[in-house]
Amino acid sequence: MPANAVPRHFTKACKTARRLAIIIAALALPAHADILRVGPGEAFTRIAEAAKAARDGDIVEILPGEYRGDVATWRQKRLTIRGIGERPVLNADGKIAQGKAIWVVADGDFLVDNIEFRGARAADHNGAGIRFERGRLEVRNSVFIDNQTGILAANFDDAELIVRDSLFAQAPQQTQSLPHLLYVGRIARFVVSGSRFHQGYRGHLLKSRARYNDIRYNLLYDGPQGEASYELDLPNGGLAFVVGNIIGQSANTQNPTVIAYGAEGNAWPESALYLAHNTLLSDRHTGTLFLRTWSDRLPANAEIVGINNLSVGLGSLTLINGGDYRGNVPLPPGALQDPDTLDFRPRGASVLRHFTAPAGAARGVSLQPAAEFALPIGTRPITPPASWLPGAVQTGY
Repeated sequence: MPANAVPRHFTKACKTARRLAIIIAALALPAHADILRVGPGEAFTRIAEAAKAARDGDIVEILPGEYRGDVATWRQKRLTIRGIGERPVLNADGKIAQGKAIWVVADGDFLVDNIEFRGARAADHNGAGIRFERGRLEVRNSVFIDNQTGILAANFDDAELIVRDSLFAQAPQQTQSLPHLLYVGRIARFVVSGSRFHQGYRGHLLKSRARYNDIRYNLLYDGPQGEASYELDLPNGGLAFVVGNIIGQSANTQNPTVIAYGAEGNAWPESALYLAHNTLLSDRHTGTLFLRTWSDRLPANAEIVGINNLSVGLGSLTLINGGDYRGNVPLPPGALQDPDTLDFRPRGASVLRHFTAPAGAARGVSLQPAAEFALPIGTRPITPPASWLPGAVQTGY
C-alpha cells in the first residue's frame, strides 16, 4: 500500500460514492476540452473572465505577470488551472471573492498548479489565498504569502485536499483573529508533502481537523522571524501519519508546544497519531513540549506512537504523553549542523544510527520514510540505508 494510502475499511463507502460521482461527471463533460489562456494579448486578460467562461473539463492557463484585484469564484465540476512559465502572482489588492478569498473553489475536482497568492484580507479576518469549499482540490508548486490564511478548507466530511511542493509564509501581524498559514476543516482526507511553512504569527503554521491526515517530508520551521503558536495542530484527533518532517519553533513562539494533538476534543470515530522519523527542534530558552496530547479529550483506545524521532533543544517529547515510544533520541541545543542556513543534519550521525528501531507500518501505512524534504520546496527519494538515523534527514553525510 502506498505511504499516503487510506486504510481500506476507512474509505470503502467513500470511494464507492466518489466513483459514482466521477462517472456521472464524466458523462456530463463536453467531448472536447478547451484551453483558455489568460494574459496580455490573450482572449482573456483577467482571470475572473476565464472563471466565468470555463466549462467542466477545460484547462485554464495563466501567463506570467501580476494580476491585481483579479479575484474569482470557480463553480466548475472539474478543472485544471495552471501557471505557464514564471509563476503568475495574484495580488488581492484589497479585493476578495464572496468576502472569503482570492479564489473560491465551490464544489468540484480541481488541480491548481504554479500559482502565487498574496495579500488576502477579509472583513472576518480570515481572508484566504484559496477558500476550498467542497469536492477534491490538489495544489502543486504554488506559493501563499501574506494571506490571513493561505488555504482555508471548509467543513464537509467528503472533501479531500492534497498539497504538494508548495510554500506558505509571512502571516500578517494581526490581532483580531489568528492567521494560520494553512487551515484544514473537518474534511475526509488531507495530504501534504514537500512543502515549506515559515514566519507565522500567533496562529499555527499548519492546522488540520481532517479525519485522515498524511503529513510527510515537509519543512515546518518558523525561523528567527516567526512567532507562530503551534507548528502543527491536529485539534480534533483523527488518524494522523506524521512522517519524515522537520518541525521547529522559534525563540519568539507564542506557545511552548510544537505538535498538538486532540486539544479541542475528538470529532471522528477513530483517532491515532503515528509520529515517525521527524526532526523536532526548538529555539526556546525556557523549555518545550515537542509533543502534547490531550488523552482526556480523545477516545480511550486512541494510539499514540512515536518512533525514531529526533528532538533538539530544551524540552521533552514524552513528558506528559502516554503512548508507545521507540528509538527516539533527545539532543541538546546546538546538536544540528546549522539550522540558520536550514542545514538540519545532526552531528555525530555515526553514533546516532545505533539508537533507532524498525519503523514498520501502522494500519497498513508505512512509517518508514521513502523521501525527504529538499530545498527550496519539494522532495527527493531516498534509498533505505543499512542503518537509519533518527529524524528526517537521512542523506548528505
